[in-house]
Amino acid sequence: MSAADTTTAKVPPTRPSTVPGAGEGTGGAGRPAVPRRPGGGAALPWTLLAPCLLVLLLVLGYPLARLVALSFQKFGQPQLWGFQEPESVGFANFTKILGDGEFWAVVVRTVVFAGGAVILTMVLGMLVALLLQRVSGWVKTLVNIALVASWGMPIIVATAIFKWLFDTDYGVLNWLLSRLPGVDMIGHNWFASGPQGLAVIMLLVVWGAVPFVVITLSAGLTQVPKELEEAARLDGAGSWGVFRYVTLPVLKPIIVMLTTLSVIWDMGVFPQVFVMRNGHPEAEFQLLTTYSYDKAFVVNDYGGGSAIALVTVVLLLGVVAVYMRQMLKIGEVE
Repeated sequence: MSAADTTTAKVPPTRPSTVPGAGEGTGGAGRPAVPRRPGGGAALPWTLLAPCLLVLLLVLGYPLARLVALSFQKFGQPQLWGFQEPESVGFANFTKILGDGEFWAVVVRTVVFAGGAVILTMVLGMLVALLLQRVSGWVKTLVNIALVASWGMPIIVATAIFKWLFDTDYGVLNWLLSRLPGVDMIGHNWFASGPQGLAVIMLLVVWGAVPFVVITLSAGLTQVPKELEEAARLDGAGSWGVFRYVTLPVLKPIIVMLTTLSVIWDMGVFPQVFVMRNGHPEAEFQLLTTYSYDKAFVVNDYGGGSAIALVTVVLLLGVVAVYMRQMLKIGEVE
């Protein structure tokens, strides 16, 4: 080792200056330049959303505003053809329908119909989704193909098929049931009474809704941790215990979403009832959608029909409010 090596001190590397303004271009010690965020700030997200919001405003905003305006007016055929000017009647349309016993009968029938359809859809969808987790790959593929095919079938086509299945004279279901010992269903009219006819329409609605529920729940089941299920089984839980305490809590956000969407869709059922009853639903087959249609386009009371439709929208907004509250609770727990 030389004398130079023993007398020369090692100089530590120079640290960047932390003095504000001492960066490049200011004569400082060369502080690294801080990258700046792209321009736009808080306005950028709204700028990107503007085209979508504009489309929603045109497609949904104007019809809803027009619906609200008509519900407070006397608007019939003379006003439609321009012979008379629309007359503002305040809350008279709402007072009329809310004081009508037939309207409340339709509301109860719609709630019962939608509730039965939603429960049946969710139960069958969950059972099929759980079953798909236990079958082989090729069986799962075949079932998924069948589900997508039924889901993609147009409502009018599905309704025509159900009309043929439940036909009084040529229905396949009557023929199959009559093959059972002691059962004679030849010539049975499923639409002779409202409860039986609505049960058939409910089956049609459930048949079209189950595929979406099955596919969504099947995707959710893939996110259930297998180690939690194994731990529950080691602790002595059976199949029901694993489903209740492990699977169901993980699927709760998906179940809440599917239930809310199903309620909204099933309360808005129209083509199934309209086509199944050949465009003229009887009084015992009327739901809120068909009742509003008849008031507006059959009786030519567009103000009354709009008031019924607006009440339906308010009921659906209540369902959405419950959904948002449940989702917020789930977010707080997580």
